[in-house]
Amino acid sequence: MEFKGEACQHIVSLNTLLQPKAHQCEECVKTKSRWVHLRTCQTCGVTLCCDSSPNKHATKHFHETGHPVIMSAEKGEYWLWCYPDENFVEY
Repeated sequence: MEFKGEACQHIVSLNTLLQPKAHQCEECVKTKSRWVHLRTCQTCGVTLCCDSSPNKHATKHFHETGHPVIMSAEKGEYWLWCYPDENFVEY
């Protein structure tokens, strides 16, 4: 996989990108909350809301699980973020 910019080891080690199963935050749906943007965890495939959303489920997921990399689940956005390395790359 080719990246625009320098990718950390967590991102480089990805073999395939996990795509969102549905365009919704899996946790917000359970609590009938709203979200702004969606991110998909590249370790387990869960799709959760971003830090601009009230519940910030994607970041909470990282802190609870240690899963390092998320991908934007928004149409037309092609980027990854690594939490521990604070590494942003486009693909």
